[in-house]
Amino acid sequence: MNQNRELKTRNSLAPTRALPFAPLPEASPWGASRLTIEDQMSDHLLRMSLDLNTILKDWPHENRAIKVRKILGLDGRHKLQLRIDLGVLQMELSGRPDGMRPHGCESLLTYHQLRATRAEALGESYQLTPEQCAELQQEGIQYYHRYLSLFQINDFHGVVRDTQRNLDLFDFVDAHTERDELSWTLQQFRPYVLMMNTRAKASIFLGQGKFQDAIGEIKRGREMITEFFQGSNFPELAAKSSEIHFLDDWLKEVAAKRPRTKLEIMEREMETAVAKELYERAAELRDAIAKLRAAETAPAGHNV
Repeated sequence: MNQNRELKTRNSLAPTRALPFAPLPEASPWGASRLTIEDQMSDHLLRMSLDLNTILKDWPHENRAIKVRKILGLDGRHKLQLRIDLGVLQMELSGRPDGMRPHGCESLLTYHQLRATRAEALGESYQLTPEQCAELQQEGIQYYHRYLSLFQINDFHGVVRDTQRNLDLFDFVDAHTERDELSWTLQQFRPYVLMMNTRAKASIFLGQGKFQDAIGEIKRGREMITEFFQGSNFPELAAKSSEIHFLDDWLKEVAAKRPRTKLEIMEREMETAVAKELYERAAELRDAIAKLRAAETAPAGHNV
């Protein structure tokens, strides 16, 4: 008897190794069945899925850093994950970011757009309630998180899609509410969304080496933001707009990196020749520039 007690004491003090799931329980004297291996694995996986600490520790949050990754979901589809201070936001890559289909539609905005179209076909007006505006704004925040994440992984086409979607949201709410304060709750974000839309479009052109198209896109985006402020009740905000200042700085940066055309190189060389009083060389360049310009403006198939 004492020998058995001593053996049990030694066993209780022996080092143990954590098992991947709980050990099988002893057989019950009342005939209760033991848990199967499948039951234990299921229970273990369930407990793992409810605790995010493993994911969060392996992917720590960093202040002032937007951390995004694309993962393969259990359904076989890719997802976006955005690391925030208190956890992780997971989003679908298309459709509504949370994967929901409100009222059977792709989004709540789509649902209201369809209802508005039907009402207008009957000659009726369609007005949004304050609660509906709040719901649409909340949905818009989902798309904001996604296009911000897509921008970090250089999916600029996705950014264009989602930013344009939110711009459409702003227009829809403005057209279907008579209360200016409800419209402004969304319109106040238009400059930022326009800037992100512009950055994405210009980045696509830059990736294709089309610097001039990118410059044109940046200028158009800047003009749209300026026009928004001028048409609002706060035109003085244009001078303080961080979005406009960003696009101005970016425009200078892109223009400085743009490869010079043959014509621009020759014009710069001619200016240098004149400055150095190399007039014969300057005259040669002047004639060459004139011929090049004529060739560029000549109709197709016409030899100059």
